[in-house]
Amino acid sequence: MRFGPVPIDQAEGAVLAHATTAGERRFRKAHTLSAQDVAALKAAGITEIVAAVLAADDLSEDAAAEKIAGSMAHRNIEAKPAATGRVNLHAKAAGLFTVDATMIDAINAVDPTITIATLAQHAPVETGQMVATVKIIPFAVATALVDKVTKICAGGEIFAVNAYHPVRIGVIQTMLPGIKPSVLDKTLRVTEARLARSGGRLTTERRTPHEIAPVAEAAAALARDNDMVVIFGASAMSDFNDVVPAAIEAAGGTVIRAGMPVDPGNLLVLGTLDGKRVIGAPGCARSPKENGFDWVLDRLIAGLDVTAKDIAGMGVGGLLMEIPTRPQPREPLPARAGLKVEIVLLAAGRSSRMGGPNKLLALFDGKPLVRRTVERALASKATSTVVVTGHQRERVHQALTGLDVIFADNPDFADGLSSSLKAGIARVGAEAAGAMIVLGDMPGISSADLDRLIEAFRRDGGRSVVRAAHDGRRGNPVLLPRALFGGIAHLEGDTGARHLVEAEGLDVIDVEIGDGASIDVDTREALEDAGGVLQD
Repeated sequence: MRFGPVPIDQAEGAVLAHATTAGERRFRKAHTLSAQDVAALKAAGITEIVAAVLAADDLSEDAAAEKIAGSMAHRNIEAKPAATGRVNLHAKAAGLFTVDATMIDAINAVDPTITIATLAQHAPVETGQMVATVKIIPFAVATALVDKVTKICAGGEIFAVNAYHPVRIGVIQTMLPGIKPSVLDKTLRVTEARLARSGGRLTTERRTPHEIAPVAEAAAALARDNDMVVIFGASAMSDFNDVVPAAIEAAGGTVIRAGMPVDPGNLLVLGTLDGKRVIGAPGCARSPKENGFDWVLDRLIAGLDVTAKDIAGMGVGGLLMEIPTRPQPREPLPARAGLKVEIVLLAAGRSSRMGGPNKLLALFDGKPLVRRTVERALASKATSTVVVTGHQRERVHQALTGLDVIFADNPDFADGLSSSLKAGIARVGAEAAGAMIVLGDMPGISSADLDRLIEAFRRDGGRSVVRAAHDGRRGNPVLLPRALFGGIAHLEGDTGARHLVEAEGLDVIDVEIGDGASIDVDTREALEDAGGVLQD
């Protein structure tokens, strides 16, 4: 093909590069000029046009696109008629799109004049959705180039829509004290919505204690009557020998993979039992937001296998959420300075491992530890500080003389952590968007550390849990959004808010603050190593 200026006397059969007006007639771009068209242009005084002149061995853009699209092997996909050098290909069924990336790359490497673009690997699609497009860039290409492409296409299936299959799923939800039935009910609704696109259905639900034996028994029973079993743990997996993976193996199954490089979704467990797939869902699967659970579930209901190697390969593109605390966010997110955060400082414990003395009254730099910690809380950007007292409450009150704090006395402190959390949250003001839970025995925490957590919480709009971390390991303090306050009121025993976070499916933002997040003083040795001096 030759492209450029063409004398009007030689323009018959040429393809116009630009729309051209001749008197009252207007010829569109890509119009092939006939003898009558040339006469009209000459009559209008036009002596030269910019056009493409095809060689004998050229194919027009539409013919080339149709020939390439027609040579492709695919499933559940149909090609539309060519127009302007383009053939669009659309899904004939709802399902998961898969593509041979090597073949696509080879086609696009033949020549820049020939291109093909597709959806991403494993993209979910609806019936009628466009999944790929063949586009010829110029008005014509050499037949030899098109033949090279069709030879590549002869190598096998280039892409497909793997149609969703109706599946029967049995669900197990484990329970711990404090989990509200409404959370479990919401989980069922979200799961049913996920299955709706495949025509699948949730057949059975069992609620069991968060223990290996009852979960194993329920999994074995549901695997017999369903195509798949999904386990929502009251507490997400924290070890490969934790309840959900251990229950799969106790039932006679095999754990294929525990943990995945997709966030949110890291804590997913995948196994097999009685020839059926078992998914230990991460806490985020209780939410309808896209997460790693969707990636695995979609493949399985589309009839695709999921192996440990497949999951290991999900890391690239597996970051599904922004991390507001990263040094260079994807987009600048202004902090919502108006969000109020209060601190709940826990100072009710008995210091039982100290053998008598109250560690909160140990002197650090000449001050009781609890006073030093409260002073740092008051110097932070928190709007107020609630101090929960219990054991030796009078002595703790005395140590905090003159400080502007709100006391929340907990007469039930011996019942465990949950009683102090409930007492503290009950005193948080109605205007607070969140409460930061600060332990009274962490001498390494500074006001600046607390401010970093508050800023991350505000930057995220107060929607997520914000947690201090050290070298990637979770620590303290933890800032809880108001959405969790209701659940805290129902906690029992020596239980914190961790399982509530997982049950609600809230996002968790980890903020690296250094070793202060992990230094506590539970023993005499630890206290002395941190620079403290116990008092009688």
